[in-house]
Amino acid sequence: MSQKLDALLKQLNNLHPKYIDLSLDRLRKLLDKLNNPHLKLPPVIHIAGTNGKGSTLSFIQNILIENNYSVHAYISPHLKSFNERIIIRNKLVNKKNLYTILKKIKKLNNNEPITFFEITTAAAFYIFSKKKSDFLILETGLGGRLDATNIINKSLIDIITPIGIDHQDFLGKSLKKITNEKLGIIKKESTIIISKQKKLVKNHILNKLILKKNNTLFYGNKFKILKKNSKNFKIEYDKKKFTFSNPKLIGEHQIENASTAIASIFVLKNLGYNFKNQSINKGIIKTKWPGRLERVKLNKIPVYLDGAHNIDGAKKLLNFFKQKNQKAWIIIGMLNNKNLIDFIKILKPIAEGIVAIPIPKEKNSFTAKQIFNVCKKLNLICYKKTNIKSANKFLKTVIKPKLILVTGSLYLIGKIRDKNYK
Repeated sequence: MSQKLDALLKQLNNLHPKYIDLSLDRLRKLLDKLNNPHLKLPPVIHIAGTNGKGSTLSFIQNILIENNYSVHAYISPHLKSFNERIIIRNKLVNKKNLYTILKKIKKLNNNEPITFFEITTAAAFYIFSKKKSDFLILETGLGGRLDATNIINKSLIDIITPIGIDHQDFLGKSLKKITNEKLGIIKKESTIIISKQKKLVKNHILNKLILKKNNTLFYGNKFKILKKNSKNFKIEYDKKKFTFSNPKLIGEHQIENASTAIASIFVLKNLGYNFKNQSINKGIIKTKWPGRLERVKLNKIPVYLDGAHNIDGAKKLLNFFKQKNQKAWIIIGMLNNKNLIDFIKILKPIAEGIVAIPIPKEKNSFTAKQIFNVCKKLNLICYKKTNIKSANKFLKTVIKPKLILVTGSLYLIGKIRDKNYK
């Protein structure tokens, strides 16, 4: 079934010549043929932002499950298998059912131009509408205002995670323009939760939401982290204090993502949903999110796998390694629509050297030579390798590093993690 599903997904990928083409018209037309499943969904928690969307979603999802709620969720991208993107009542969608529904929707679409994300989002909404659930958590694919997930007309909570520079070709060149696109998910009567932001972004959001202050929770205002230590952190929500164990996910930014998730849970508490503090804590502790500072090994060499692919992601990696006073040999593979030179420039202080590879089976990847040329401009030691296997062998037998970091793309991490590291 996996092979049949992969073949069908490949066909869907060819229905529109453009990889990304932000519009809601094509999707609206298709959903109408499906009897508008996007209007028949459980209460929605909608998440947009540049970084932290997936982790925040996972924290919320695990807290809800620990408190005996059923959860649908829509996540992108996947790491290994496409069905990871669609969670139905706390479980991955069955591949056979997904294949059947995608085939039906492909036929209904009748070869009309539509992007891969749009047609798969239509399938997800169709699946979500057929099974009852207490909640649906939606992660935007790109942007917000014209993102396919934003075809919905109402939501319970809208969350804006940290915003940074990414996808400028589609969202705008400035932080203000990108922020405006992300704010496009906000619906009437929803509660708005704003994660910790850069000062420029925060001020801009405050100005944009001036009429919605009564249902807006800003990090640093109505909810904030008061204290951090090695075992727990304390969050203040609406002048009440709650203490929670440190999440298992690594990095200071994950504590902030957890605090955003907790704020959303207490919004739900205020709406009459039942949560036990102990179960909230369990949900935080149980949360795993592969490919985000994930610790593995190459034989006995420690390895961090991290799907960072933009400037803010690189800065988080820099801060993490600086705090630990560590440097690493860095394996980098990246999509060619990303800011490669600034990404590597940020990581330079923590890089012993770079090993450049293309992302496996990805036509939109930088070549190893292109990455090598950027490293040369930055006076960084760099070696070109054809794939992850040769990169690993080179590091293991020639360099023998104390620490390895693999980064640059979640697509890269997804394609290499299970087969190459333990």
